[in-house]
Amino acid sequence: MHGRLASAVARLGAPKLFVAGDLILDRYVWGAVHRISPEAPVQILDAGREEFRAGGAANVAHNLAVLGARVSCGGVVGADDEGRTLARLLREHGVDPRPIVADGSKPTSMKTRLIAHNQQMLRIDREKKDAVSAAVERRLVAAIGRAAASSDGALVSDYNKGTLTPAVCRAIIAAFARRGKPVVVGLKSRDFRKYRGATAASLNRNELALVSGEDDVERGARKIIAALSLKFIVVTLGERGLLVMPRTGEPVRLPAVARQVYDVTGAGDTVLGAFALGYVSGLSLEDCAALANGAAGVVVGKIGTATVTREELLEYAAAAGTAHRKVLEAPALAVALADERKRGRRVVFTNGCFDLLHVGHVRTLEFARAKGDVLVVGLNTDRSVRRLKGASRPILKEDERAAVLAALECVDYVTFFDGDTPDRLVRKLKPDVLVKGMDYAGRRVVGRDFVESYGGRVELAPMVDGVSTSDIVERIRRNGR
Repeated sequence: MHGRLASAVARLGAPKLFVAGDLILDRYVWGAVHRISPEAPVQILDAGREEFRAGGAANVAHNLAVLGARVSCGGVVGADDEGRTLARLLREHGVDPRPIVADGSKPTSMKTRLIAHNQQMLRIDREKKDAVSAAVERRLVAAIGRAAASSDGALVSDYNKGTLTPAVCRAIIAAFARRGKPVVVGLKSRDFRKYRGATAASLNRNELALVSGEDDVERGARKIIAALSLKFIVVTLGERGLLVMPRTGEPVRLPAVARQVYDVTGAGDTVLGAFALGYVSGLSLEDCAALANGAAGVVVGKIGTATVTREELLEYAAAAGTAHRKVLEAPALAVALADERKRGRRVVFTNGCFDLLHVGHVRTLEFARAKGDVLVVGLNTDRSVRRLKGASRPILKEDERAAVLAALECVDYVTFFDGDTPDRLVRKLKPDVLVKGMDYAGRRVVGRDFVESYGGRVELAPMVDGVSTSDIVERIRRNGR
């Protein structure tokens, strides 16, 4: 799959695409929380900075532009400062905003997210969902006609904000169909029949169940394909990956690549944009699926509405192409952690032999992961284990032990160390939190002085009584006898 992703990126073209839909201005207020309000049981956000981003259909357009397409964007904004800000953002992103229509009767839709310590506290929506007036509708239809004459395909992003009336949808589909150009729809509206005649649709599992009335994904997908005469439908399945259901033939399924998810905001926009760009570039459905799945894997690791570049996709493909991409040598791990820290994430470190992983190990690792945002496990090499535990150990080789650890959701990275202690590794990685078992209470914890010297801390994990690798080995021997 990962080789397919790299190949798909290499074959992407630079088509001219038109994006139509509900335009949203995303406002982020970043700050910190240090206390509870004396007026009510709520947290007080000490706001530090604010940022505006393109949201809704504008985010789809931004994603396409970053991926190398030539993009114009049509929709409706209010005759207000927010609308002008959104148009400015699109121009800065390389998107042509001239098909946008200003409507003095409705404010620009805006979502304000309050964020503390990279966690969203609250979202405030300001919007008016009434359908646009007939006069605004006519202006928008005229803009669509002009865009269709010079575009290679269209994407429709429906957020149920009143822009995509049945007349507007029919105009988009008809204008592009007359020219033999595809229309791919991001389908969120219960009024889905207005998209009959489109080329394809993209939606998530919950949206599919809502519009189809079916809990079974494949049955629901086939129902929508038949109702709208689509060529195919794309369904994002969260942790289960992605499904492409064609009108005829076998479905294409791609598993989700294990990755820490920080924010799914706008991930559907990214899937819609990446898949459509691949399709208009002439890629197969399998290649388009790999492209969209990889783009989603990158973007959920970012905070807020975000985009992904071709370079990031190639890096993602290279990293995911190894069987155990969580397993890194110390120099590569240091680079990865530098990137994690740029995102404001706290690094936790623990270490051990982890020979025959058992419930005590799992509880310690889960405890460690809860103390920060990224868990790094330092793993003793085979040579190191033999020195510490004797010639009969380890039972499992180091690459096998690393693979088992990497398969755990709570573990983000695994790296090896060859010494009797992880002191050199701790000094290289400089974790924010160092975790050892409670059996170290009253004993010297290697690395404690160093970690505490720069403001880090040491945490001792509770132990599970009566569970150890030695006990398990002895039980196996007794049962064998």
